[in-house]
Amino acid sequence: MSKSSSEGKDTCGEGYEVPKGLWQVELEIKRSKFITFANQAPNREQADGFIRDLRQQHPQANHVCWAYIAGDPNTTIRSMSDDGEPSGTAGMPMLKVLEHSGLGEVVVAVVRYFGGTKLGTGGLQRAYSDAVNLVLQTLPTERKVPRDILTLTFDYSAQGAVSRLLARYDAIELANTYSNDVQLKIAVPSQAKQQVQTQLMDLCAGQCRIKEL
Repeated sequence: MSKSSSEGKDTCGEGYEVPKGLWQVELEIKRSKFITFANQAPNREQADGFIRDLRQQHPQANHVCWAYIAGDPNTTIRSMSDDGEPSGTAGMPMLKVLEHSGLGEVVVAVVRYFGGTKLGTGGLQRAYSDAVNLVLQTLPTERKVPRDILTLTFDYSAQGAVSRLLARYDAIELANTYSNDVQLKIAVPSQAKQQVQTQLMDLCAGQCRIKEL
């Protein structure tokens, strides 16, 4: 996989790699074409929609086999299909490759055009595994850090210290309001949320009001 580095300050080591977008490779085995597509799939609906679109784009294909992990790498929202290939020869080998990749939010589909020579059960398993391994070798990815939304209300005197704290934890400012107090809406790395809240209360001598959204 082609990795793109994240420039976060202190995200407590959390996060996982996800595809940056659609990627495609092609493999030919005994005149059969295996065209492999990979894309990001944050949820089941987007994964299923991606597969439906590929079926429409390749109406003459003999098989469109697929597998996905629709969430973080440990999610139970995962599925696969042999799409008419002998049971266990396509979807499961594809899913196993994804499970060992460490990727999250990923869907892969292999469009097969039969070339006239049967590959046998073992040959099909290797072909579909190789097809997914091939697309993952060059798939551009990016680091995704799960975040929670907080709203903060605090006195102007604490603004500088609060800004430095939020920068240290790579918090993203989503909105702000300056009236009698400073009000911020931020997205903070989920794993660091408790630490951020504790340190904010210390900085503001207990006078920072924090709400979770």
